Amino acid sequence: MAFLQEKFLISFLVIFSSLLLSVSSRGPVYTPPTVERLTDRFPRVPFTQGMSTLYGASNIVMKSNGSYADISLDKTTGSGLISKNRYYHGFFSAAIKLPAGFTSGVVLAFYMSNADLFPRNHDEVDFELLGYSKRRQWVLLLHRFLVDNIPVREVIHNQAISSVYPSKPMSLYTTIWDASEWATNGGKYPVNYKYAPFVASLGELEIVGCSMQRSNSSTGVGCVKNASVSSLDPVDGEEYAKLSKQQMDGLNWVRSKHMYYSYCKDTARYKVMPAECNAQ
Repeated sequence: MAFLQEKFLISFLVIFSSLLLSVSSRGPVYTPPTVERLTDRFPRVPFTQGMSTLYGASNIVMKSNGSYADISLDKTTGSGLISKNRYYHGFFSAAIKLPAGFTSGVVLAFYMSNADLFPRNHDEVDFELLGYSKRRQWVLLLHRFLVDNIPVREVIHNQAISSVYPSKPMSLYTTIWDASEWATNGGKYPVNYKYAPFVASLGELEIVGCSMQRSNSSTGVGCVKNASVSSLDPVDGEEYAKLSKQQMDGLNWVRSKHMYYSYCKDTARYKVMPAECNAQ
């Protein structure tokens, strides 16, 4: 995974038969393997077209006719955007430049969720990037799917994990917020607002897939195809349901060079491993 001036290209590929997920990394910088750039397959969407204000409107700035967006955290509020549609599956990507400097307690999230519709049994897949106090790099927590177009984990849908596998339409979110209590060992290193505002810059947004029009109903009326890409589902077919050899090589490279922790091997935390660990 390449880290260049704290700019990340992060992507979700959410389809019926598989999930691609990524795993945290730290340590020396390596030259990543060559993989197909899935982000080159899909058109970029202005933030003004694909997303709406979730909260903190005063801390959201659109630039270049909506091609870029800045979201920020200050002492008064954080901020966030939400997709205008909900999606059953699809491809979702953005380039994100993180706030510089002392950012302990600041969390930037790029994720999908349906907690607004299913608060007691919601699906969520996410990237969460935790700011730092003394480290030079941000910490990536629970980040999933693709980083710089490289897959890092594949979870195949099967009966063993069907009850917890994402199955309901979700919205795309990006937010920045104060997570001092949660992200810094109970508030040990809280957000220091003398360094505010903490600004994250977003660009290269891609949102394609099988969507349902946003409404008050949680059931929806079926998929709305993205006709601007193809008359067919833009992420339908075997090439999206299964990793290619090149992608598998990339996945194995990331695991060997960057993975320093896997909860599926954490026997101290789990006496009985989660179902997806046994399904690998």
